[in-house]
Amino acid sequence: MSKQLGFLHNSEKCVGCRGCEMACKNEYQINATPQWRKVFQLHEEDFSLPTRMFFSMACNHCAHPECLRVCPVEAYTKREDGIVVHDPNRCIGCRLCTMACPYDRPQFNPAKKKVEKCNLCYQRIDKGEKPACVAACIPGALELVEINDNLDQKTGVLKTLPGLPRVEITNPSIRFIGPKQGKQIRRD
Repeated sequence: MSKQLGFLHNSEKCVGCRGCEMACKNEYQINATPQWRKVFQLHEEDFSLPTRMFFSMACNHCAHPECLRVCPVEAYTKREDGIVVHDPNRCIGCRLCTMACPYDRPQFNPAKKKVEKCNLCYQRIDKGEKPACVAACIPGALELVEINDNLDQKTGVLKTLPGLPRVEITNPSIRFIGPKQGKQIRRD
């Protein structure tokens, strides 16, 4: 594999507007029940002031995806750029991938009786465009980046956040910039 594309989420900029959720839904899931991208609120009490932090998560296009490993019909493939693609035509709806993913990102669609997930808008990327969620992020909190040692060594870039699964499980292709102390909205 030549590179690993993924997401950089900056909670310093994220206001929890859910624009990324809506962009994903509008692009791919107009009448779908599952959410491929979801904004979560994380309360971090390790700071001297309580903080309100949001983070947006979809499929993490892991370096070692459990969904791909456990799928009995090989409905998952990993592209040269690291994007993990799910083929709904091969999917039999067994849900093994939903049980294996520590991030709970492949979602079962009861209407289709198949699993669905974010494909990192690979069709848009192949045309030189940004993923829909990234393009819709008005404050610039969500970016498409190449996951590499240079990114991981930058000051302030975190591989995980409190409450998320251990990164050693799948090596997710998402990185975070956490809130600076006292910078976020105070909780009452």
